[in-house]
Amino acid sequence: MAVKLDDVDILLLRELQQDADRTNVELARIVGLSPAGTLNRVRRLKETGVVRRITARLDPAQAGFPLQVYLSVTLARHDPRANRTFEETVRAMPQVIAADWVAGEIDAMLLVVARDVPELQQVLVRLSTRGAQRLTTLLRLEEIKPASPLPV
Repeated sequence: MAVKLDDVDILLLRELQQDADRTNVELARIVGLSPAGTLNRVRRLKETGVVRRITARLDPAQAGFPLQVYLSVTLARHDPRANRTFEETVRAMPQVIAADWVAGEIDAMLLVVARDVPELQQVLVRLSTRGAQRLTTLLRLEEIKPASPLPV
């Protein structure tokens, strides 16, 4: 269930999505609250799960991962145990930087980074031996639009 957000919460969320590296004092000035009030608001947004975490967004190529691949996955079996095995495998692989179950012709969509083709091949082999019946790779060429802030 969605958390009830007021105008100050929405403004805080917009500002945090634009630049989460701002100091609490800067945020307080922007939203018109005291630093203590702002800190409490941000803490509540984290505790309720509206803000999952605050992280730095890295450029994969600049960080040494020139290969970025979208990987569609179809599992060989469709039961809770097979799903759990696949999930555990994906969560344990640092090269998989995003993964979602999806509905449609495929079962899961992954975003994979690799330093080179042999590393990508290792990822594909590991997934193939942990429940994936079919893997389709789509080489990511260039970002059109970065992940955007939610339109709160």
